[in-house]
Amino acid sequence: MKLKQRVVLLAILVVIFIFTKVFLIDNLDTSAANREDQRAFHRMMASLRVELDPRLDHTLQSPWEIAAQWVVPREVYPEETPELGAVMHAMATKKIIKADVGYKGTQLKALLILEGGQKVVFKPKRYARDYVVEGEPYAGYDRHNAEVAAFHLDRILGFRRAPLVVGRFVNLRTEIKPIATEQLLSTFLTLGNNTCFYGKCYYCRETEPACAEGDIMEGSVTLWLPDVWPLQKHRHPWGRTYREGKLARWEYDESYCDAVKKTSPYDAGPRLLDIIDTSIFDYLIGNADRHHYESFQDDEGASMLILLDNAKSFGNPSLDERSILAPLYQCCIIRVSTWNRLNYLKNGVLKSALKTAMSHDPVSPVLSDPHLDALDQRLLSILATVKQCTDQFGPDVVLVEDRMTLSHL
Repeated sequence: MKLKQRVVLLAILVVIFIFTKVFLIDNLDTSAANREDQRAFHRMMASLRVELDPRLDHTLQSPWEIAAQWVVPREVYPEETPELGAVMHAMATKKIIKADVGYKGTQLKALLILEGGQKVVFKPKRYARDYVVEGEPYAGYDRHNAEVAAFHLDRILGFRRAPLVVGRFVNLRTEIKPIATEQLLSTFLTLGNNTCFYGKCYYCRETEPACAEGDIMEGSVTLWLPDVWPLQKHRHPWGRTYREGKLARWEYDESYCDAVKKTSPYDAGPRLLDIIDTSIFDYLIGNADRHHYESFQDDEGASMLILLDNAKSFGNPSLDERSILAPLYQCCIIRVSTWNRLNYLKNGVLKSALKTAMSHDPVSPVLSDPHLDALDQRLLSILATVKQCTDQFGPDVVLVEDRMTLSHL
Protein backbone atom coordinates (compact mmCIF):
# COMPACT_ATOMS: atom_id res chain seq x y z
CA MET A 1 0.00 0.00 0.00
CA LYS A 2 1.32 3.40 -1.00
CA LEU A 3 2.17 5.99 1.63
CA LYS A 4 -0.57 8.34 0.44
CA GLN A 5 -3.19 5.59 0.72
CA ARG A 6 -1.96 4.70 4.21
CA VAL A 7 -2.25 8.32 5.32
CA VAL A 8 -5.79 8.56 3.96
CA LEU A 9 -6.78 5.27 5.61
CA LEU A 10 -5.25 6.37 8.92
CA ALA A 11 -7.13 9.67 8.73
CA ILE A 12 -10.40 7.84 8.11
CA LEU A 13 -9.77 5.53 11.06
CA VAL A 14 -9.00 8.50 13.32
CA VAL A 15 -12.24 10.23 12.27
CA ILE A 16 -14.24 7.04 12.88
CA PHE A 17 -12.59 6.62 16.29
CA ILE A 18 -13.37 10.21 17.31
CA PHE A 19 -17.00 10.00 16.20
CA THR A 20 -17.44 6.64 17.91
CA LYS A 21 -15.96 7.98 21.14
CA VAL A 22 -18.10 11.11 21.07
CA PHE A 23 -21.20 9.04 20.31
CA LEU A 24 -20.51 6.59 23.14
CA ILE A 25 -19.74 9.34 25.64
CA ASP A 26 -22.87 11.22 24.62
CA ASN A 27 -24.97 8.09 25.00
CA LEU A 28 -23.37 7.28 28.33
CA ASP A 29 -24.03 10.84 29.57
CA THR A 30 -27.65 10.69 28.40
CA SER A 31 -28.13 7.28 29.91
CA ALA A 32 -26.65 8.42 33.22
CA ALA A 33 -28.89 11.51 33.21
CA ASN A 34 -31.95 9.36 32.51
CA ARG A 35 -31.03 7.01 35.33
CA GLU A 36 -30.68 9.97 37.69
CA ASP A 37 -34.10 11.24 36.57
CA GLN A 38 -35.54 7.83 37.38
CA ARG A 39 -33.87 7.75 40.80
CA ALA A 40 -35.16 11.28 41.54
CA PHE A 41 -38.66 10.14 40.60
CA HIS A 42 -38.49 7.17 42.96
CA ARG A 43 -37.21 9.42 45.77
CA MET A 44 -40.13 11.77 45.20
CA MET A 45 -42.65 8.93 45.23
CA ALA A 46 -41.17 7.57 48.46
CA SER A 47 -41.58 10.93 50.21
CA LEU A 48 -44.99 11.88 48.79
CA ARG A 49 -47.02 11.54 51.96
CA VAL A 50 -46.31 14.49 54.25
CA GLU A 51 -47.54 13.98 57.79
CA LEU A 52 -47.96 17.23 59.69
CA ASP A 53 -45.74 16.62 62.69
CA PRO A 54 -44.48 19.42 64.99
CA ARG A 55 -41.26 17.63 65.98
CA LEU A 56 -37.92 19.05 64.90
CA ASP A 57 -35.66 16.75 66.91
CA HIS A 58 -32.36 17.37 65.11
CA THR A 59 -32.30 21.19 65.12
CA LEU A 60 -32.84 24.16 67.42
CA GLN A 61 -34.01 26.31 64.51
CA SER A 62 -37.61 27.39 64.15
CA PRO A 63 -39.69 26.08 61.24
CA TRP A 64 -39.57 29.56 59.70
CA GLU A 65 -35.76 29.67 59.81
CA ILE A 66 -35.55 26.26 58.17
CA ALA A 67 -37.93 27.21 55.34
CA ALA A 68 -36.11 30.50 54.74
CA GLN A 69 -32.79 28.67 54.35
CA TRP A 70 -34.26 26.37 51.72
CA VAL A 71 -34.75 29.18 49.20
CA VAL A 72 -32.10 29.51 46.45
CA PRO A 73 -32.31 31.09 42.98
CA ARG A 74 -33.60 27.92 41.32
CA GLU A 75 -35.65 26.31 44.12
CA VAL A 76 -38.08 27.32 46.85
CA TYR A 77 -37.40 24.08 48.72
CA PRO A 78 -34.88 21.25 48.16
CA GLU A 79 -35.58 17.76 46.91
CA GLU A 80 -35.08 16.18 50.32
CA THR A 81 -37.06 17.96 53.02
CA PRO A 82 -37.44 15.86 56.16
CA GLU A 83 -38.63 19.00 58.00
CA LEU A 84 -41.45 19.71 55.52
CA GLY A 85 -44.11 18.18 57.76
CA ALA A 86 -43.01 20.32 60.71
CA VAL A 87 -43.03 23.53 58.65
CA MET A 88 -46.48 22.77 57.26
CA HIS A 89 -47.75 21.84 60.73
CA ALA A 90 -46.59 25.23 61.99
CA MET A 91 -48.34 26.95 59.07
CA ALA A 92 -51.58 25.14 59.90
CA THR A 93 -51.51 25.57 63.69
CA LYS A 94 -49.30 28.42 64.93
CA LYS A 95 -51.13 31.21 66.72
CA ILE A 96 -52.16 34.15 64.51
CA ILE A 97 -50.82 37.37 66.07
CA LYS A 98 -51.93 39.86 63.43
CA ALA A 99 -54.38 39.93 60.51
CA ASP A 100 -54.57 42.55 57.78
CA VAL A 101 -56.01 42.99 54.29
CA GLY A 102 -54.10 41.16 51.59
CA TYR A 103 -51.42 42.65 49.38
CA LYS A 104 -52.46 44.25 46.09
CA GLY A 105 -54.39 42.08 43.69
CA THR A 106 -57.77 41.33 42.16
CA GLN A 107 -58.95 38.60 44.56
CA LEU A 108 -59.89 38.39 48.24
CA LYS A 109 -57.12 37.35 50.61
CA ALA A 110 -55.81 38.25 54.07
CA LEU A 111 -52.24 38.73 55.24
CA LEU A 112 -51.64 36.91 58.52
CA ILE A 113 -48.63 37.01 60.79
CA LEU A 114 -48.07 33.82 62.77
CA GLU A 115 -46.28 33.37 66.06
CA GLY A 116 -42.57 33.82 65.42
CA GLY A 117 -43.17 36.64 62.93
CA GLN A 118 -43.85 34.54 59.84
CA LYS A 119 -46.11 36.08 57.18
CA VAL A 120 -48.60 33.89 55.33
CA VAL A 121 -51.34 34.64 52.81
CA PHE A 122 -54.78 33.29 53.71
CA LYS A 123 -57.25 32.56 50.91
CA PRO A 124 -60.78 31.67 52.04
CA LYS A 125 -63.02 28.91 50.77
CA ARG A 126 -65.51 30.17 48.19
CA TYR A 127 -66.81 26.99 46.56
CA ALA A 128 -67.77 23.44 47.50
CA ARG A 129 -65.41 20.78 46.15
CA ASP A 130 -67.82 19.61 43.44
CA TYR A 131 -68.73 23.11 42.23
CA VAL A 132 -67.95 23.64 38.53
CA VAL A 133 -66.90 27.14 37.47
CA GLU A 134 -68.52 27.82 34.10
CA GLY A 135 -67.49 30.36 31.49
CA GLU A 136 -64.00 31.52 30.52
CA PRO A 137 -61.09 29.40 31.81
CA TYR A 138 -60.08 32.29 34.11
CA ALA A 139 -63.62 32.89 35.46
CA GLY A 140 -64.74 32.81 39.07
CA TYR A 141 -63.25 33.49 42.49
CA ASP A 142 -59.90 32.14 43.64
CA ARG A 143 -60.06 28.52 44.81
CA HIS A 144 -58.17 27.93 48.05
CA ASN A 145 -57.97 24.18 47.48
CA ALA A 146 -56.37 24.82 44.10
CA GLU A 147 -53.43 26.46 45.89
CA VAL A 148 -52.97 23.35 48.03
CA ALA A 149 -53.21 20.97 45.07
CA ALA A 150 -50.90 23.08 42.89
CA PHE A 151 -48.17 23.05 45.56
CA HIS A 152 -48.21 19.26 45.73
CA LEU A 153 -48.25 18.97 41.94
CA ASP A 154 -45.14 21.19 41.91
CA ARG A 155 -43.47 18.63 44.21
CA ILE A 156 -44.55 15.72 42.00
CA LEU A 157 -43.26 17.33 38.81
CA GLY A 158 -39.93 17.99 40.51
CA PHE A 159 -40.01 21.73 39.77
CA ARG A 160 -39.91 22.90 43.42
CA ARG A 161 -40.80 26.47 42.35
CA ALA A 162 -44.07 26.96 44.27
CA PRO A 163 -44.15 28.41 47.80
CA LEU A 164 -45.38 26.05 50.50
CA VAL A 165 -49.17 25.84 50.91
CA VAL A 166 -51.33 24.03 53.44
CA GLY A 167 -55.01 24.04 54.31
CA ARG A 168 -56.11 25.63 57.56
CA PHE A 169 -59.31 26.22 59.54
CA VAL A 170 -59.55 29.53 61.38
CA ASN A 171 -62.12 30.86 63.84
CA LEU A 172 -62.93 34.34 62.54
CA ARG A 173 -64.49 35.46 65.80
CA THR A 174 -61.78 34.32 68.24
CA GLU A 175 -58.61 34.11 66.08
CA ILE A 176 -58.99 36.93 63.54
CA LYS A 177 -61.25 39.73 64.74
CA PRO A 178 -59.42 40.42 68.06
CA ILE A 179 -56.09 41.00 66.27
CA ALA A 180 -57.32 42.36 62.93
CA THR A 181 -56.34 45.81 61.68
CA GLU A 182 -59.09 48.38 61.44
CA GLN A 183 -58.92 48.17 57.65
CA LEU A 184 -59.67 44.44 57.68
CA LEU A 185 -62.13 44.60 60.59
CA SER A 186 -64.25 47.17 58.76
CA THR A 187 -65.04 44.57 56.09
CA PHE A 188 -66.56 42.01 58.49
CA LEU A 189 -70.30 41.36 58.55
CA THR A 190 -72.77 38.69 59.61
CA LEU A 191 -75.09 36.88 57.24
CA GLY A 192 -77.55 34.69 59.10
CA ASN A 193 -75.43 32.80 61.64
CA ASN A 194 -72.26 33.05 59.56
CA THR A 195 -69.33 35.43 60.03
CA CYS A 196 -68.12 36.90 56.73
CA PHE A 197 -65.58 39.38 55.36
CA TYR A 198 -64.89 40.93 51.96
CA GLY A 199 -61.46 42.49 52.44
CA LYS A 200 -59.78 44.99 50.12
CA CYS A 201 -58.94 44.14 46.52
CA TYR A 202 -59.84 45.17 42.99
CA TYR A 203 -62.88 42.89 42.78
CA CYS A 204 -63.74 42.83 46.50
CA ARG A 205 -67.36 43.87 47.14
CA GLU A 206 -69.48 44.04 50.26
CA THR A 207 -72.14 42.20 48.27
CA GLU A 208 -69.76 39.27 47.62
CA PRO A 209 -68.14 38.34 50.94
CA ALA A 210 -66.53 35.03 51.85
CA CYS A 211 -68.47 33.40 54.67
CA ALA A 212 -67.51 30.91 57.34
CA GLU A 213 -69.72 28.09 58.55
CA GLY A 214 -70.71 29.83 61.74
CA ASP A 215 -67.36 31.24 62.84
CA ILE A 216 -65.12 28.54 61.33
CA MET A 217 -63.65 29.34 57.94
CA GLU A 218 -61.74 26.89 55.76
CA GLY A 219 -58.91 28.28 53.69
CA SER A 220 -55.33 27.89 52.51
CA VAL A 221 -52.18 29.53 53.84
CA THR A 222 -49.21 30.22 51.58
CA LEU A 223 -45.81 30.77 53.13
CA TRP A 224 -44.42 34.22 52.37
CA LEU A 225 -41.02 34.07 50.71
CA PRO A 226 -38.13 35.54 52.77
CA ASP A 227 -37.68 39.31 52.50
CA VAL A 228 -34.03 38.77 51.53
CA TRP A 229 -35.36 37.44 48.22
CA PRO A 230 -37.30 40.40 46.78
CA LEU A 231 -39.46 39.62 43.77
CA GLN A 232 -39.52 41.14 40.32
CA LYS A 233 -42.73 41.08 38.29
CA HIS A 234 -42.72 40.34 34.54
CA ARG A 235 -45.40 40.42 31.89
CA HIS A 236 -45.92 36.87 30.61
CA PRO A 237 -45.02 36.72 26.90
CA TRP A 238 -48.04 34.45 26.32
CA GLY A 239 -50.44 36.54 28.42
CA ARG A 240 -54.03 37.17 27.32
CA THR A 241 -55.54 40.56 26.49
CA TYR A 242 -58.70 39.91 28.58
CA ARG A 243 -60.55 42.03 26.01
CA GLU A 244 -63.31 40.57 23.93
CA GLY A 245 -62.48 40.58 20.24
CA LYS A 246 -58.82 41.50 20.76
CA LEU A 247 -56.26 38.75 20.38
CA ALA A 248 -52.73 38.74 21.71
CA ARG A 249 -50.05 38.25 19.05
CA TRP A 250 -49.33 34.68 20.11
CA GLU A 251 -52.97 33.78 19.43
CA TYR A 252 -52.66 34.43 15.68
CA ASP A 253 -48.91 34.34 14.91
CA GLU A 254 -47.62 30.77 14.83
CA SER A 255 -44.02 32.04 14.53
CA TYR A 256 -44.40 34.11 17.69
CA CYS A 257 -41.88 31.99 19.62
CA ASP A 258 -39.13 33.03 17.19
CA ALA A 259 -39.72 36.64 18.21
CA VAL A 260 -39.71 35.74 21.92
CA LYS A 261 -36.37 33.96 21.52
CA LYS A 262 -34.80 37.21 20.36
CA THR A 263 -35.80 39.21 23.47
CA SER A 264 -34.28 39.20 26.95
CA PRO A 265 -34.45 37.19 29.20
CA TYR A 266 -35.68 34.51 26.77
CA ASP A 267 -32.71 34.74 24.41
CA ALA A 268 -30.35 33.04 26.88
CA GLY A 269 -30.44 31.16 30.16
CA PRO A 270 -33.23 29.00 31.58
CA ARG A 271 -36.21 31.39 31.45
CA LEU A 272 -37.81 30.20 28.21
CA LEU A 273 -37.64 26.59 29.37
CA ASP A 274 -39.18 27.72 32.67
CA ILE A 275 -42.02 29.31 30.69
CA ILE A 276 -42.60 25.98 28.92
CA ASP A 277 -42.47 24.03 32.21
CA THR A 278 -45.01 26.50 33.58
CA SER A 279 -47.32 26.05 30.59
CA ILE A 280 -47.33 22.30 31.29
CA PHE A 281 -47.99 22.92 34.98
CA ASP A 282 -50.79 25.40 34.19
CA TYR A 283 -52.40 23.15 31.60
CA LEU A 284 -52.54 20.28 34.09
CA ILE A 285 -54.27 22.44 36.72
CA GLY A 286 -56.40 24.40 34.23
CA ASN A 287 -54.86 27.80 35.02
CA ALA A 288 -55.34 30.20 32.09
CA ASP A 289 -54.75 33.29 34.21
CA ARG A 290 -50.95 33.66 34.38
CA HIS A 291 -50.79 37.10 32.77
CA HIS A 292 -47.68 38.03 34.81
CA TYR A 293 -45.09 36.03 36.69
CA GLU A 294 -42.43 36.66 39.33
CA SER A 295 -38.74 35.91 39.56
CA PHE A 296 -36.15 37.06 42.04
CA GLN A 297 -34.80 40.56 41.47
CA ASP A 298 -31.52 41.38 39.69
CA ASP A 299 -31.21 37.83 38.43
CA GLU A 300 -30.29 38.60 34.79
CA GLY A 301 -32.60 35.79 33.75
CA ALA A 302 -30.99 33.12 35.94
CA SER A 303 -33.72 32.94 38.60
CA MET A 304 -36.53 30.44 38.34
CA LEU A 305 -40.01 31.48 37.32
CA ILE A 306 -41.76 31.29 40.69
CA LEU A 307 -45.12 29.50 40.62
CA LEU A 308 -47.11 32.02 42.67
CA ASP A 309 -50.89 32.55 42.71
CA ASN A 310 -52.28 29.27 41.39
CA ALA A 311 -55.80 29.73 42.75
CA LYS A 312 -57.51 30.25 39.36
CA SER A 313 -57.16 26.50 38.82
CA PHE A 314 -59.25 23.35 39.10
CA GLY A 315 -62.40 25.25 38.16
CA ASN A 316 -63.88 23.01 35.49
CA PRO A 317 -62.62 19.43 35.09
CA SER A 318 -64.35 19.12 31.70
CA LEU A 319 -62.56 22.12 30.18
CA ASP A 320 -59.13 21.45 28.69
CA GLU A 321 -57.91 24.88 27.55
CA ARG A 322 -55.32 23.93 24.95
CA SER A 323 -54.16 27.51 24.43
CA ILE A 324 -52.40 27.29 27.82
CA LEU A 325 -49.90 25.00 26.07
CA ALA A 326 -49.04 27.59 23.40
CA PRO A 327 -45.44 28.07 24.61
CA LEU A 328 -44.89 24.31 24.25
CA TYR A 329 -46.45 23.77 20.84
CA GLN A 330 -45.17 27.03 19.34
CA CYS A 331 -41.57 26.68 20.57
CA CYS A 332 -41.50 22.87 20.38
CA ILE A 333 -38.82 22.48 23.06
CA ILE A 334 -38.95 20.87 26.49
CA ARG A 335 -36.41 19.93 29.15
CA VAL A 336 -35.36 16.29 29.03
CA SER A 337 -35.88 16.06 32.80
CA THR A 338 -39.45 17.37 32.46
CA TRP A 339 -40.15 14.99 29.58
CA ASN A 340 -38.85 12.04 31.59
CA ARG A 341 -40.89 12.99 34.65
CA LEU A 342 -44.10 13.31 32.60
CA ASN A 343 -43.55 9.85 31.14
CA TYR A 344 -43.03 8.34 34.59
CA LEU A 345 -46.43 9.79 35.60
CA LYS A 346 -48.43 8.05 32.85
CA ASN A 347 -51.01 5.30 33.31
CA GLY A 348 -52.76 6.75 36.36
CA VAL A 349 -49.59 7.41 38.36
CA LEU A 350 -50.15 11.20 38.41
CA LYS A 351 -53.66 10.97 39.83
CA SER A 352 -52.60 8.44 42.44
CA ALA A 353 -49.50 10.44 43.42
CA LEU A 354 -51.38 13.71 43.88
CA LYS A 355 -54.13 12.02 45.88
CA THR A 356 -51.50 10.49 48.17
CA ALA A 357 -49.56 13.75 48.52
CA MET A 358 -52.67 15.66 49.63
CA SER A 359 -54.09 12.96 51.90
CA HIS A 360 -52.75 14.43 55.16
CA ASP A 361 -53.71 18.04 54.48
CA PRO A 362 -56.07 19.50 57.13
CA VAL A 363 -58.71 20.27 54.46
CA SER A 364 -58.49 16.84 52.77
CA PRO A 365 -60.05 15.72 50.48
CA VAL A 366 -58.57 18.62 48.55
CA LEU A 367 -59.91 17.81 45.06
CA SER A 368 -62.96 15.96 43.76
CA ASP A 369 -62.44 12.82 41.68
CA PRO A 370 -63.37 14.52 38.36
CA HIS A 371 -60.46 16.96 38.82
CA LEU A 372 -58.06 14.10 39.57
CA ASP A 373 -59.26 12.19 36.51
CA ALA A 374 -58.81 15.32 34.38
CA LEU A 375 -55.11 15.47 35.33
CA ASP A 376 -54.42 12.09 33.76
CA GLN A 377 -56.29 13.03 30.58
CA ARG A 378 -54.43 16.34 30.27
CA LEU A 379 -51.12 14.56 30.76
CA LEU A 380 -51.86 12.45 27.69
CA SER A 381 -52.53 15.62 25.68
CA ILE A 382 -49.16 17.05 26.74
CA LEU A 383 -47.31 13.88 25.75
CA ALA A 384 -49.11 13.87 22.39
CA THR A 385 -48.13 17.50 21.81
CA VAL A 386 -44.46 16.74 22.45
CA LYS A 387 -44.67 13.73 20.10
CA GLN A 388 -46.02 15.98 17.35
CA CYS A 389 -43.01 18.23 17.88
CA THR A 390 -40.49 15.36 17.79
CA ASP A 391 -42.16 13.92 14.67
CA GLN A 392 -41.79 17.29 12.97
CA PHE A 393 -38.38 18.45 14.19
CA GLY A 394 -36.72 15.39 15.69
CA PRO A 395 -35.96 14.60 19.36
CA ASP A 396 -32.49 16.16 19.20
CA VAL A 397 -34.10 19.57 18.57
CA VAL A 398 -37.12 19.23 20.86
CA LEU A 399 -35.62 17.56 23.94
CA VAL A 400 -33.25 20.04 25.54
CA GLU A 401 -30.70 19.07 28.19
CA ASP A 402 -30.73 21.78 30.85
CA ARG A 403 -29.59 20.53 34.20
CA MET A 404 -28.22 22.84 36.85
CA THR A 405 -26.23 22.10 39.96
CA LEU A 406 -28.20 23.62 42.82
CA SER A 407 -26.51 24.80 45.97
CA HIS A 408 -28.12 24.89 49.40
CA LEU A 409 -25.09 26.21 51.23
